[in-house]
Amino acid sequence: TFFVHGGVSFEPYKVGFEKLLGKPITYVETYLASEGFLAWQYKQNAKGMRLSYNQHIFFEFVPFDENNFDADGEMVENPEALMIHEVEEGKDYALLISTNAGAWRYLIGDTVRFVDKENAEIIITGRTKHFLSIVGEHLSVDNMNKAIHLVSEEFNLSIPEYGVRGENVDSLFGHHWYVACNQEVDGVALAKAIDEKLIALNDDYAIERKSALKRIRVTVLKENVFMDFMQAKGKIGGQHKFPRVLKGDILKDWEIFIQNK
Repeated sequence: TFFVHGGVSFEPYKVGFEKLLGKPITYVETYLASEGFLAWQYKQNAKGMRLSYNQHIFFEFVPFDENNFDADGEMVENPEALMIHEVEEGKDYALLISTNAGAWRYLIGDTVRFVDKENAEIIITGRTKHFLSIVGEHLSVDNMNKAIHLVSEEFNLSIPEYGVRGENVDSLFGHHWYVACNQEVDGVALAKAIDEKLIALNDDYAIERKSALKRIRVTVLKENVFMDFMQAKGKIGGQHKFPRVLKGDILKDWEIFIQNK
């Protein structure tokens, strides 16, 4: 059985799919956008997805760092843009694309990382505006997805949705996770497990957990709470995703929504 997926990280949903279908599935990941077919997983043991560099799309890569993006994830006026032969494996880049359909140096909004430069293989690590770094922990959506996937396997849970916000209470910085799970689970144990996975995945996070980042907590909610919120926002359907990082107006709306639940 083949399952072709794309548009959102499949890791948080994998446990639920395998429980539902009851047998192993062959997964094929794709990277599509309105602007074009950007990449695909061309073989099962591929490290990532191969860029579609022969489909009339010209790629440029902007290092995703403080030199090229501000604290809100907005690109600076004259960013450093690299061509494919100039990139390095293991570093995050924002994609600029130009196409024969008329897009010109368009910032697609995703961040990618080369895992095999020779074969032009990438993984999607997040969005330029979806990252959490309140004290320098530089937590990407890729880190979050991997942590959720690992704890899902460890606890044998299905966690189809989640969102994270930064907190500053009486000068105590922390992260507050909202996790969708219809099974019984101890939120304290889940917070501890997520924290341990992130410490192993992200060196900056590990350093800040010893200093400024003092508190990690988890609120477990039923899956329908997340779906009801998206419906209330008029964003039901395959093209809409629950935000992994909760900031600004969406955070205010979310807090009001769950308080009234």
